Amino acid sequence: MRARKANRLIPPQLRDGRILDIGCGSFPYFLSHTFFREKFALDRVHPQSDIAGDIHWHNSDLNQDTQLPFPDRFFSIVTMLAVVEHLDPEKLESLLCEVYRILAPGGTLIITTLAAWSDGLLRAMARVNLVSREEIEEHAYAYTLPILGWYFGRAGFPRTLMRFGYFELGLNMWATATRPL
Repeated sequence: MRARKANRLIPPQLRDGRILDIGCGSFPYFLSHTFFREKFALDRVHPQSDIAGDIHWHNSDLNQDTQLPFPDRFFSIVTMLAVVEHLDPEKLESLLCEVYRILAPGGTLIITTLAAWSDGLLRAMARVNLVSREEIEEHAYAYTLPILGWYFGRAGFPRTLMRFGYFELGLNMWATATRPL
């Protein structure tokens, strides 16, 4: 669902550029199911040996170092799908500043995350093994859309170029921020 939502949020004219998926896990499902001229993945875990050959892989633990190993204005799209809830909130501002730096003018950041109210529900579901206990226990913070907007503003994104919404019956949120032209 997150991959489909993110794909729908990508402006078609940006697909001729480069995309970076931050926090894609050991198998970059989203990148494997989207079209872009160049695809890049960044995660703390190493990729499975059978990942698609057209994805440029980088390893980094963003809770330790938020510096991104890419040049300024390099990407058309940066995605963070179900990632921010796993990051130390004190690191998020500097990471989003880095994302702003590596986005080309007109480029867009797309974030999906659980809705803050659903965190307690997910934790209860994890206790009875309905969802992955390990993944839920890794959640560092549950954001709201206004808080994500505040972080976007701190990183330099103008309010007029931010969009927000909910999906999956309100259990998850999406947010986009675009770097001005």
